Amino acid sequence: MTGETVLPSQAGFHELAYKSPVTAGKVRIMDRAAKTDCPVLLQGESGTGKEVFAEQIHLRSLRSGRPFVRVNCAAIPPGLLESELFGHVKGAFTGAAADRKGRFEAAEGGTLFLDEIGDFPPAVQAKLLRVLQEKTFEKVGSDITVRADVRLLAATNRDIEAMAGKGEFRSDLYYRLNVLPLFIPPLRQRVEDIPFLAGFFLARFMQKPGARRFGGFSQDASRAMLSHRWPGNIRELENAVERACVTANGDLIEPEDLMLESGLREETPQRDLKSALNVFRAGFIRNVLEENGGNRTEAAKAMGIQRTYLSRLIKDLGIK
Repeated sequence: MTGETVLPSQAGFHELAYKSPVTAGKVRIMDRAAKTDCPVLLQGESGTGKEVFAEQIHLRSLRSGRPFVRVNCAAIPPGLLESELFGHVKGAFTGAAADRKGRFEAAEGGTLFLDEIGDFPPAVQAKLLRVLQEKTFEKVGSDITVRADVRLLAATNRDIEAMAGKGEFRSDLYYRLNVLPLFIPPLRQRVEDIPFLAGFFLARFMQKPGARRFGGFSQDASRAMLSHRWPGNIRELENAVERACVTANGDLIEPEDLMLESGLREETPQRDLKSALNVFRAGFIRNVLEENGGNRTEAAKAMGIQRTYLSRLIKDLGIK
């Protein structure tokens, strides 16, 4: 991985850094989503980059010159979320000393990104559904209807389809949010992204004031990153590289500088590149099959291979 660092001029903080065909397929879906104005539901484990994808959808859309407003729904107390989103008028509740604009008004003409949508309280779900259907809302404590020209993106690491089936999330809201679903796979399913992302983060951290310069990662460090499971996904990788920039003593970053947990990835029985690439290939094939509804003929066309070869890969890699 030495010499594969990505300079900030090549990939800025808000740009996507990737190399794998799995992520490339998701970027193609993202580009199609950006050309529409309908809601997008981004799903995936924590730390997979859902917010980055949401921001890229906005930046590649016709609304790119307007605000991109983020809301972490899990970080706002349920009793305050309605006011945070829709605003309130003076005297609407104890402590409402003045009128206040909400996030929908702040995002007028642009995009509102609701992260951790699975934590939405039921009362606010009903009001959000109305905004999606009618493009209108009322501030807390007001009967004046406000129009909302906002493109809505939502993200969650929870299975809200299952939550809707249990009555824990409004099914009508789920279907309105899930017009364009976009699943962001975990890092262990896009192994080829790991060297590129690691180099990207290393280049960025070396630009900080007083930071040391490194020649890259040693071969052992590269193998350690490829074999690690990364339960925290990209966020964990970013933290590991930043930690290594502080603790490393040599010109190259070594495995001990990354301070990864001991033990190999569950899917990788050997600490070698071939095993890691097989994990990547299996994850890639699973995602293409998923995108094509399990149809092997269509999946093979999408990958540019023969259906018989795809069937052999599915058997050899143990893909279910």
